[in-house]
Amino acid sequence: MNFSSKNSTILIYGSHVIKTHRKNLRLLLLVLLITLSSCAPTNELTIGVTKAAPLYLPKTVQRVGIMDRSAPSEENKTVDNLDKILSAEGLHLDIEGAQKAISGLSEALSNSQAFSKITIIENAGLRSPGLGIYPAVLSWETVKTICEKYQLDALYVLSYYDTDSTVDYTAFNKKVKGPAGVEIPVIEHQAKVNTNIKLGWRIYNLTNRRIEGQIPYARNVSVIGKGINPAKALSTLAGRKEAVLDASNTLAHQYGNLILPYKTRVKRIYFVKGTDNFKIGKRRAQAGQWNRAAELWIKETKNTESKIAGRAYYNMAIINEINGNLEEAIAMAQTAYTDYNNKEALKYINILKQRIINNQILAEDP
Repeated sequence: MNFSSKNSTILIYGSHVIKTHRKNLRLLLLVLLITLSSCAPTNELTIGVTKAAPLYLPKTVQRVGIMDRSAPSEENKTVDNLDKILSAEGLHLDIEGAQKAISGLSEALSNSQAFSKITIIENAGLRSPGLGIYPAVLSWETVKTICEKYQLDALYVLSYYDTDSTVDYTAFNKKVKGPAGVEIPVIEHQAKVNTNIKLGWRIYNLTNRRIEGQIPYARNVSVIGKGINPAKALSTLAGRKEAVLDASNTLAHQYGNLILPYKTRVKRIYFVKGTDNFKIGKRRAQAGQWNRAAELWIKETKNTESKIAGRAYYNMAIINEINGNLEEAIAMAQTAYTDYNNKEALKYINILKQRIINNQILAEDP
């Protein structure tokens, strides 16, 4: 329980009352955190790994087409156009934004060098409901007809593309210098246009008749203009269209890059307390001498105290992962758990198994 006044805080713990100045309290909490962290039995490290592509396409997919299906159908066109007028949206911005997304995806797929052929399909005549929602899936007969016409294995389809814009007006007083250098009070108007971009993709894989990568994207773009009246402020909004088109291109590149493996860093822990060998091993690890640290940990695997031996086997699993020996790392972690009941080792075993599966996918699709 605590009570606060302007200059001090009273903390009540059972029957004990501690009154301390706020600054002293902050210092006390800081010291407490440092003390607790120094008492932790583990340290943290990060390891660089390469992860398999988030979106997997089999090697049988070598020829792909990119198609825009985002234009609203005739029955929904009037409603879609009215929505754009009411939201201060240009009627042609969606068309240009969709075109930018198509070209951006084509660039990303070309840069990936994952396909032998990339074809942009113009005027396919397929439509969507508009208003930023996924349309019904294409029939496989339709997909087959298009793929056979253009000699493709799969279709990347921009299923919808929509922008919604709102305008916020504000006005505030300011002073400007007049002709004689005298400051004159004026009212400055500011217009802020927020444009929300929404687009969604699907991949129709004809080789196995599966729909892959149905992923929606969204991004907000804001542009501010100023002027002596609301109309002037709105007219000074420069770069809004370019910002929307650039964002559409970026989102398309992000989607295209999903088929690529990527590098990241993952966190691991290792034990640093238990015996002098763990303390020395900690310093060696901090200095980047991991193999020299392992020379000490391997000795502790023969420790007669179960807790110490379990920690040592766990650390030996860590050094094997660092050195790329994942099978041996699993064996060490399994011993740490099964023979010495090290709870951290059980979680680590599952992490290592996932890494092996990840590496198998990478080996299949280099």
